[in-house]
Amino acid sequence: MTTDSLATPDDAAAHLEAPAAGTGLAAWLAEVSQHLLPDGNAGLTTDLVVQRALEVIPKADGCGLTLRGRRGVLGTAASTSEQVSQADHAQYDLDEGPCLESAEGAGSFRSHDLAADSRWSRWSPRAVEIGFRSVLSIRLSTEREEIGAINLYAADPHAFDDDAFNVAEVYASLAASALSQAKLVEGLRTAVDSRHQIGVAQGILMARYELRTDQAFEVLRRLSNDHNLPLRQVAARIVEVVGIPEEMAR
Repeated sequence: MTTDSLATPDDAAAHLEAPAAGTGLAAWLAEVSQHLLPDGNAGLTTDLVVQRALEVIPKADGCGLTLRGRRGVLGTAASTSEQVSQADHAQYDLDEGPCLESAEGAGSFRSHDLAADSRWSRWSPRAVEIGFRSVLSIRLSTEREEIGAINLYAADPHAFDDDAFNVAEVYASLAASALSQAKLVEGLRTAVDSRHQIGVAQGILMARYELRTDQAFEVLRRLSNDHNLPLRQVAARIVEVVGIPEEMAR
């Protein structure tokens, strides 16, 4: 399903030019797929997935990879810029936006001009403030599982034509398969859940003990070191008891 609008890793990585007229699109996409795993499964990274997306869709100025954790929490596993991270996180914070709908399995979404798009009334103005006018969110899935979404952003309106849309959907299918084959998905989901848990724990510490964000994280880090526990386990206990546990306060 596709819905239109109503209105950097290693510099040494080979750049994939769009196919020249008369060359086979299938052969070109096969090359793209091969480049997603340059050194076998161990060579695949989320940074590589988002950077390759910019090479495949040349009018895209930024790309983010949204993943749903085991507990249903959405997070950005990789992005090509801070602007992209801001645009992605604004969707999570506002609980609306194209990548949320794509990650829920609703299909693919495109906005030709966010300044004139009423579908996401709170998020669209925020995205324009950040510097994006066009967005393309593509569902990321395999036959076995829903993974999330790939989000492409552009500063100019009408950046993504039908050809770009179609190629992006094929690329998302290749990327989902590569991620699944590389057995990265479960690890990424764990990382997303861990980041969320740590953030919740920081919020509890800030509210209960009147700490700043950096001070709350330092408390988490110190408790982790003092008790020789992973940060995520410390965060989980703080969330469980809504404060510093007695066994860690000593």
